[in-house]
Amino acid sequence: MSEAASHPSAPAAAAPHGRGAVARNAFHLVLGQVAVTGLSVVFSGALGRWLGAADFGLFYLVWSMTSFAYAFAEWGQGSYVVREVARDPERSSALLGASLASRAGGAAVVLAAASLVAWLLGYDHRTRQLAALLIAANLPMSLSQGYCNLFRAHERMDYDAAVSVLAKLLTVGFTLPALALGGRLPAVIGALGLAGAGAMAASALVLRRLRLPPLEARWVTVREVVAGGTPFVAMGLTIQLQPYLDAVVLSKLAAPSTVGWYGAAKNFMNALVMPASILASASYPRLSRASLDPAEFAREVRANLRPVLVMGAYGAVGTFLFAGLVVDLVYGRAKFEPSVVVLQVFAPGLLLFFMDMLLVSSLVAAGKAKPMAVAKLAAVVVSTALSAAMVPFFEARLGNGGIGVVLGFALAEVVMLVASIRMAPRGMFGAGLFLDLGRSILAAGGTLLLLRPVWGASPLLLLPACTLLFAGLAAAVGLLRRSDLAVFQEMLRRRS
Repeated sequence: MSEAASHPSAPAAAAPHGRGAVARNAFHLVLGQVAVTGLSVVFSGALGRWLGAADFGLFYLVWSMTSFAYAFAEWGQGSYVVREVARDPERSSALLGASLASRAGGAAVVLAAASLVAWLLGYDHRTRQLAALLIAANLPMSLSQGYCNLFRAHERMDYDAAVSVLAKLLTVGFTLPALALGGRLPAVIGALGLAGAGAMAASALVLRRLRLPPLEARWVTVREVVAGGTPFVAMGLTIQLQPYLDAVVLSKLAAPSTVGWYGAAKNFMNALVMPASILASASYPRLSRASLDPAEFAREVRANLRPVLVMGAYGAVGTFLFAGLVVDLVYGRAKFEPSVVVLQVFAPGLLLFFMDMLLVSSLVAAGKAKPMAVAKLAAVVVSTALSAAMVPFFEARLGNGGIGVVLGFALAEVVMLVASIRMAPRGMFGAGLFLDLGRSILAAGGTLLLLRPVWGASPLLLLPACTLLFAGLAAAVGLLRRSDLAVFQEMLRRRS
């Protein structure tokens, strides 16, 4: 009998409170994210090196299918459960039990639906079979994330981080031996299922520390969780829709190895755009308060814009200069050389993405969430249509259709920029927006141009030279100011 079951009347462990607890929670989450990111790089690099570009591309395709399917299976319930448990901890067992039951039932539904969609899209038997296996194997990992939502609601981010890191450790620990013994994609999927089962078991053991009553899954609570997650589901679907469509377009219009090259580059892209999300969310609380005063709101947006553009421009320069290094370290350039070109073409789009993240966050804070969601959906449509047109062109001319996908992404970010400007309150941006964007392009372009003779130099020399030169040019053109450094420090402090 579990400890929770043997103490049915024991209260939930008291969540820590106060500023020190917030700092500890932030520290655990950041530490966990760093560890998970590092292990993810090891996992992805091992897959690429052992499987080769074609099978790695197939894994990327079925993984995109699985991620999109689970956006439906989980139905936004994570945000709902965290909110409701935080408000009423006494409902922890009921809501967690309902969440786990809902996830299991949703997985069964999306397994059938995804198999049907894959068949309608004309994928071969092997692809359909692997996608179905991965969706089934991913259920334990999804259930463990349900437990992690409860840990967050109880402000035990240390439990959440521990389970997340353990899950990734198990993933690497099961996958590497499977590959070393000659296993291919089915063995990898089996290893993922075992890792998920281990993470779920660990989550159940950690849950006992909260001393909750036994879990229960009543139909009325399951219905509540599904209904409560509905307002949140659009965000999850939007996040997963673009990668899914990109993978489908690429798999239909390019060679299997091209999908693998793009999948390898995509893993780096996901890490590169993370700072933009952090910066946007760090500025969101103050933007929300300032939105009540139009003049103050405009000043706040402009004050935060330059630091974001500095980060985006510097990230674009670094992506272009060091794409070859990171691809070689993780995947090996012998098999994944075209991934370097994909990342370098992605670099200008990274600057646009950073800017758009802040603008969208600002407009959502101003009460324009619905029109921005419509604009985002329009951008997804534009990106997919452009990718469908450009992938065959670059596949035929350069043998690398992934270039067409990242160009579609960049042009879709232009759509988001135009939509943001049109929806912004009068006087929010002014000419300063375009001046600062021009300054960031000058600083980034000037850095690359001046460093052109030493692009192939040792990273130990190139990285500090790039940083110092970019900082000098950004200050010279008026992009980087002393006040911007203070704003950036304040954004990070508010984030913590």
